[in-house]
This record gives sequence, C-alpha cells and structure tokens, in this order.
Amino acid sequence: MSQPRLPLWQRLLITILVMLAASYIAGLIWNAVFGFALPPYVAGVIGGLSAIPVWDLLQRIRPKG
Repeated sequence: MSQPRLPLWQRLLITILVMLAASYIAGLIWNAVFGFALPPYVAGVIGGLSAIPVWDLLQRIRPKG
C-alpha cells in the first residue's frame, strides 16, 4: 500500500511561495547587476521554472505518522 502524499493545498502553497521568492530574488540580483528592473515576463519565467523541480520534490515527500 502506498503512503499518502502531502495534501494538495500544502504542495500548492509551498510551490507558490517558492515561485514568488525565486522571482523576487532574481529581480534583486538583476537590479544589482544591471541597474534596472527585471522585465515582468522574465521574472514569471524564472518563477515558473523554479516551480517544476519543487513540485516534483513535494510529490515525493511523505508525511510522517
């Protein structure tokens, strides 16, 4: 019998937080290096690409108990 995964709402919440953090940090780094704001579509791509491995990792995590 397979063990249950993390609930969907927890996986979604963690994934969204990682997406927001990744795009924010990328924006800070971009601004420090180039001196102007990161284009919003690039921040979205970075956030979206960061979500893929996080979602995969969260599907493999099993709650204890």
